[in-house]
Amino acid sequence: MNRSLYQKILVPLEGTEHDKSILRHVQKLAQTHGSELILIHIADGWSARFYGEESDSKEVREDREYLEKCAKQMRRKGIPTTWRLGYGKPGPELVRAVKETGCDLVAMTTHGHRWMEDVLFGSASSEVRHSVNIPVLLLRTDQKKC
Repeated sequence: MNRSLYQKILVPLEGTEHDKSILRHVQKLAQTHGSELILIHIADGWSARFYGEESDSKEVREDREYLEKCAKQMRRKGIPTTWRLGYGKPGPELVRAVKETGCDLVAMTTHGHRWMEDVLFGSASSEVRHSVNIPVLLLRTDQKKC
């Protein structure tokens, strides 16, 4: 049996223009390896943190719509794509998603250091790469819109 190098790729999305660069990159990767994409966004507003999956705030509804829109774009290109919405702190939620999905690769954007914010809170990409036992692809994006 010829097993693809990356069967499932977890792709954290921010809901910003930076997502375009990682989606372009994983599209090519998925087409090359016949991979499934699992798009994820972590809702971290007060309602999402307090109510979790029970949250039905405007933010959470918009996050679901955004993930479905991105997934449809990938499916139109012939890439099997699902999505999930996490709730709370991005780092721990992404680590949990890696374990729950059984993905082979995490592909995410990074914006470099944001100095004090990274010192005080850490970054999701740093937490993921130090907490999982699979490859983590970090794609640096420009500060300008993609």
